[in-house]
Amino acid sequence: MKIALLGYGKMGKVIERIALERGHEIVLRKSSSDSYNGLENAEIAIDFSIPNAAVSNISECLQNNIPIVSGTTGWLVDYPKMVALCEEKKGAFIYGSNFSLGVNLFFELNDYLAKMISKFNQYSVSIEEIHHTQKIDTPSGTAISLANGIIENSNYSDWSLDKNSNENSIYIDAQRIENVPGTHSIFCKSEVDTIEIKHTAHNRDGFALGSVIAAEWLVGKRGVFTMRDVLELKLL
Repeated sequence: MKIALLGYGKMGKVIERIALERGHEIVLRKSSSDSYNGLENAEIAIDFSIPNAAVSNISECLQNNIPIVSGTTGWLVDYPKMVALCEEKKGAFIYGSNFSLGVNLFFELNDYLAKMISKFNQYSVSIEEIHHTQKIDTPSGTAISLANGIIENSNYSDWSLDKNSNENSIYIDAQRIENVPGTHSIFCKSEVDTIEIKHTAHNRDGFALGSVIAAEWLVGKRGVFTMRDVLELKLL
Protein backbone atom coordinates (compact mmCIF):
# COMPACT_ATOMS: atom_id res chain seq x y z
CA MET A 1 0.00 0.00 0.00
CA LYS A 2 1.35 3.43 -0.98
CA ILE A 3 0.78 5.91 1.85
CA ALA A 4 0.94 9.71 2.01
CA LEU A 5 1.77 10.97 5.50
CA LEU A 6 0.14 14.37 6.02
CA GLY A 7 1.90 15.61 9.12
CA TYR A 8 5.45 14.44 9.75
CA GLY A 9 6.01 15.21 13.40
CA LYS A 10 6.54 12.69 16.18
CA MET A 11 3.36 10.77 15.38
CA GLY A 12 4.05 10.83 11.65
CA LYS A 13 7.46 9.26 12.19
CA VAL A 14 6.03 6.49 14.38
CA ILE A 15 3.34 5.81 11.75
CA GLU A 16 6.07 5.65 9.10
CA ARG A 17 8.05 3.07 11.10
CA ILE A 18 5.03 0.85 11.71
CA ALA A 19 3.79 1.17 8.12
CA LEU A 20 7.20 0.13 6.77
CA GLU A 21 7.30 -2.79 9.21
CA ARG A 22 3.95 -3.93 7.79
CA GLY A 23 5.30 -3.84 4.23
CA HIS A 24 3.87 -0.53 3.04
CA GLU A 25 5.56 2.28 1.11
CA ILE A 26 5.62 5.98 2.03
CA VAL A 27 5.26 8.14 -1.09
CA LEU A 28 4.80 11.55 0.59
CA ARG A 29 5.95 12.99 3.90
CA LYS A 30 4.28 16.37 4.22
CA SER A 31 4.99 18.90 6.93
CA SER A 32 2.82 22.01 7.25
CA SER A 33 4.91 24.14 4.88
CA ASP A 34 5.34 21.47 2.17
CA SER A 35 3.32 21.08 -1.02
CA TYR A 36 1.11 18.15 -1.95
CA ASN A 37 3.51 17.05 -4.71
CA GLY A 38 3.52 13.26 -4.69
CA LEU A 39 0.01 12.88 -3.30
CA GLU A 40 -1.15 11.62 -6.70
CA ASN A 41 1.03 8.53 -6.19
CA ALA A 42 -0.71 7.54 -2.96
CA GLU A 43 -3.35 4.85 -2.54
CA ILE A 44 -4.33 6.32 0.81
CA ALA A 45 -3.39 9.20 3.12
CA ILE A 46 -2.96 9.31 6.89
CA ASP A 47 -3.36 12.74 8.47
CA PHE A 48 -1.78 13.45 11.87
CA SER A 49 -1.12 17.15 11.42
CA ILE A 50 -2.34 20.21 13.33
CA PRO A 51 -5.91 21.57 13.66
CA ASN A 52 -5.53 24.40 11.14
CA ALA A 53 -4.08 22.04 8.49
CA ALA A 54 -6.45 19.09 8.86
CA VAL A 55 -9.35 20.48 6.79
CA SER A 56 -7.03 21.37 3.91
CA ASN A 57 -5.42 17.92 4.02
CA ILE A 58 -8.74 16.08 4.11
CA SER A 59 -10.24 18.27 1.37
CA GLU A 60 -7.23 17.81 -0.90
CA CYS A 61 -7.46 14.04 -0.61
CA LEU A 62 -11.21 13.82 -1.13
CA GLN A 63 -11.03 16.20 -4.11
CA ASN A 64 -8.45 13.86 -5.67
CA ASN A 65 -10.23 10.57 -4.88
CA ILE A 66 -7.68 9.47 -2.31
CA PRO A 67 -9.07 7.75 0.81
CA ILE A 68 -7.98 9.44 4.01
CA VAL A 69 -7.65 8.50 7.66
CA SER A 70 -7.41 11.49 10.02
CA GLY A 71 -6.36 11.42 13.66
CA THR A 72 -5.90 15.16 14.01
CA THR A 73 -8.11 16.67 16.71
CA GLY A 74 -9.26 20.23 17.40
CA TRP A 75 -10.91 20.94 14.03
CA LEU A 76 -14.29 19.20 14.40
CA VAL A 77 -16.38 22.33 13.85
CA ASP A 78 -15.73 21.56 10.15
CA TYR A 79 -16.39 17.81 10.39
CA PRO A 80 -19.89 18.04 8.80
CA LYS A 81 -18.36 19.84 5.80
CA MET A 82 -15.83 17.04 5.33
CA VAL A 83 -18.58 14.42 5.59
CA ALA A 84 -20.59 16.29 2.93
CA LEU A 85 -17.54 16.56 0.68
CA CYS A 86 -16.81 12.85 1.07
CA GLU A 87 -20.38 12.00 0.11
CA GLU A 88 -20.32 14.43 -2.83
CA LYS A 89 -17.08 12.96 -4.19
CA LYS A 90 -18.05 9.37 -3.32
CA GLY A 91 -14.84 9.14 -1.37
CA ALA A 92 -13.66 7.29 1.71
CA PHE A 93 -12.93 8.91 5.06
CA ILE A 94 -12.28 7.84 8.64
CA TYR A 95 -11.89 10.32 11.48
CA GLY A 96 -10.89 9.09 14.90
CA SER A 97 -10.15 11.06 18.04
CA ASN A 98 -7.98 8.08 19.02
CA PHE A 99 -6.95 5.08 16.92
CA SER A 100 -5.61 2.94 19.75
CA LEU A 101 -7.28 -0.47 20.00
CA GLY A 102 -7.32 -0.14 23.78
CA VAL A 103 -8.93 3.29 23.71
CA ASN A 104 -11.65 2.13 21.35
CA LEU A 105 -12.44 -0.73 23.73
CA PHE A 106 -12.39 1.89 26.50
CA PHE A 107 -14.97 3.94 24.56
CA GLU A 108 -17.30 0.92 24.62
CA LEU A 109 -16.77 0.41 28.36
CA ASN A 110 -17.46 4.10 28.92
CA ASP A 111 -20.76 3.94 27.00
CA TYR A 112 -21.88 0.87 28.93
CA LEU A 113 -20.94 2.35 32.31
CA ALA A 114 -22.82 5.56 31.44
CA LYS A 115 -25.96 3.56 30.64
CA MET A 116 -25.78 1.73 33.97
CA ILE A 117 -24.91 4.75 36.12
CA SER A 118 -27.69 6.89 34.61
CA LYS A 119 -30.20 4.94 36.73
CA PHE A 120 -28.52 6.05 39.96
CA ASN A 121 -28.65 9.80 40.47
CA GLN A 122 -26.43 9.69 43.56
CA TYR A 123 -23.41 9.39 41.25
CA SER A 124 -21.79 12.34 39.48
CA VAL A 125 -19.53 11.73 36.48
CA SER A 126 -16.28 13.52 35.66
CA ILE A 127 -13.35 12.99 33.31
CA GLU A 128 -9.63 13.50 33.83
CA GLU A 129 -7.23 13.60 30.89
CA ILE A 130 -3.45 14.02 31.04
CA HIS A 131 -1.25 14.68 28.01
CA HIS A 132 2.23 15.94 27.14
CA THR A 133 2.85 19.68 27.18
CA GLN A 134 3.19 19.86 23.38
CA LYS A 135 -0.45 18.91 22.82
CA ILE A 136 -2.24 21.83 21.17
CA ASP A 137 -5.94 21.21 21.84
CA THR A 138 -7.60 21.21 25.27
CA PRO A 139 -9.43 19.08 26.19
CA SER A 140 -8.19 16.18 24.10
CA GLY A 141 -10.31 14.79 21.30
CA THR A 142 -10.42 11.51 23.21
CA ALA A 143 -11.84 13.24 26.29
CA ILE A 144 -14.49 14.92 24.13
CA SER A 145 -15.40 11.54 22.61
CA LEU A 146 -15.70 10.06 26.10
CA ALA A 147 -17.88 12.98 27.22
CA ASN A 148 -20.11 12.62 24.16
CA GLY A 149 -20.45 8.90 24.87
CA ILE A 150 -21.65 9.69 28.38
CA ILE A 151 -24.05 12.39 27.12
CA GLU A 152 -25.57 9.99 24.57
CA ASN A 153 -26.18 7.36 27.24
CA SER A 154 -27.21 9.40 30.29
CA ASN A 155 -28.99 12.55 31.46
CA TYR A 156 -25.95 14.80 31.04
CA SER A 157 -26.39 17.50 28.40
CA ASP A 158 -22.88 18.88 27.83
CA TRP A 159 -19.30 19.05 29.14
CA SER A 160 -17.20 21.86 30.58
CA LEU A 161 -13.66 22.69 31.66
CA ASP A 162 -15.20 24.65 34.54
CA LYS A 163 -15.41 22.56 37.71
CA ASN A 164 -18.23 24.78 38.98
CA SER A 165 -20.43 24.39 35.92
CA ASN A 166 -24.05 23.21 36.27
CA GLU A 167 -24.93 19.72 37.47
CA ASN A 168 -25.96 18.58 33.97
CA SER A 169 -22.45 19.25 32.67
CA ILE A 170 -19.58 16.74 32.78
CA TYR A 171 -16.44 18.31 34.22
CA ILE A 172 -13.28 17.58 32.22
CA ASP A 173 -10.04 18.12 34.14
CA ALA A 174 -7.42 18.62 31.39
CA GLN A 175 -3.82 18.42 32.63
CA ARG A 176 -0.59 18.90 30.69
CA ILE A 177 2.50 17.14 32.05
CA GLU A 178 5.85 16.55 30.35
CA ASN A 179 6.28 13.22 28.48
CA VAL A 180 2.80 11.78 29.08
CA PRO A 181 1.46 10.09 25.88
CA GLY A 182 -2.13 10.08 27.14
CA THR A 183 -4.11 9.02 30.21
CA HIS A 184 -7.91 9.16 30.48
CA SER A 185 -10.01 8.38 33.53
CA ILE A 186 -13.76 8.31 34.13
CA PHE A 187 -14.92 8.88 37.72
CA CYS A 188 -18.43 8.09 38.97
CA LYS A 189 -18.51 9.51 42.50
CA SER A 190 -21.08 9.33 45.28
CA GLU A 191 -20.85 10.17 48.96
CA VAL A 192 -19.96 6.57 49.79
CA ASP A 193 -17.78 5.34 46.92
CA THR A 194 -16.14 5.98 43.55
CA ILE A 195 -16.21 3.83 40.42
CA GLU A 196 -13.25 4.48 38.12
CA ILE A 197 -12.25 3.20 34.70
CA LYS A 198 -8.94 4.27 33.21
CA HIS A 199 -6.84 3.95 30.06
CA THR A 200 -3.12 4.69 30.11
CA ALA A 201 -1.04 4.84 26.92
CA HIS A 202 2.59 3.84 27.42
CA ASN A 203 3.81 5.24 24.08
CA ARG A 204 2.58 6.39 20.65
CA ASP A 205 2.80 2.96 19.00
CA GLY A 206 -0.82 2.03 19.76
CA PHE A 207 -2.16 5.17 18.10
CA ALA A 208 0.08 4.66 15.06
CA LEU A 209 -0.70 0.97 14.62
CA GLY A 210 -4.43 1.65 14.81
CA SER A 211 -4.21 4.33 12.12
CA VAL A 212 -2.32 1.99 9.77
CA ILE A 213 -4.84 -0.80 10.40
CA ALA A 214 -7.64 1.69 9.65
CA ALA A 215 -5.90 2.68 6.40
CA GLU A 216 -5.53 -0.96 5.36
CA TRP A 217 -9.24 -1.50 6.03
CA LEU A 218 -10.39 1.65 4.20
CA VAL A 219 -8.74 0.96 0.84
CA GLY A 220 -11.35 -0.03 -1.72
CA LYS A 221 -14.31 1.27 0.30
CA ARG A 222 -16.58 4.30 -0.08
CA GLY A 223 -18.23 6.25 2.67
CA VAL A 224 -17.62 7.81 6.07
CA PHE A 225 -16.54 5.37 8.77
CA THR A 226 -15.23 5.18 12.33
CA MET A 227 -12.98 2.83 14.26
CA ARG A 228 -16.12 1.03 15.41
CA ASP A 229 -16.52 -0.07 11.81
CA VAL A 230 -12.86 -1.05 11.46
CA LEU A 231 -12.85 -3.11 14.67
CA GLU A 232 -16.43 -4.37 14.23
CA LEU A 233 -17.30 -3.17 17.70
CA LYS A 234 -20.88 -2.48 16.62
CA LEU A 235 -21.35 -6.24 16.66
CA LEU A 236 -20.58 -6.48 20.38
